[in-house]
Amino acid sequence: MRKYEVIFIVKPLDEEATNAVIAKFENLIKNNGGNVEKIDRWGKRRLAYPVKDFTEGYYCVIYFDAEPKAVFELERVMKITDEILRHMVVKEDE
Repeated sequence: MRKYEVIFIVKPLDEEATNAVIAKFENLIKNNGGNVEKIDRWGKRRLAYPVKDFTEGYYCVIYFDAEPKAVFELERVMKITDEILRHMVVKEDE
């Protein structure tokens, strides 16, 4: 298993809906054989430029271990999830 981190920006929703989106991706990683090490919630911040007509977003970083196929599935689901404005998965150096 390799170490990854994913940072994503959630649309400015109420707290319950934001927590549901974060839990969705946490469960997706676990269900595909990954291990979530840490979830770092940065909170709501102003965006540098409007993204999909939003000027604010909720930033979150998840540090996890997983196989590459789990990362492909994570990226696929993030691309089709309407609540996600932007995302980026980075493989950590050994």
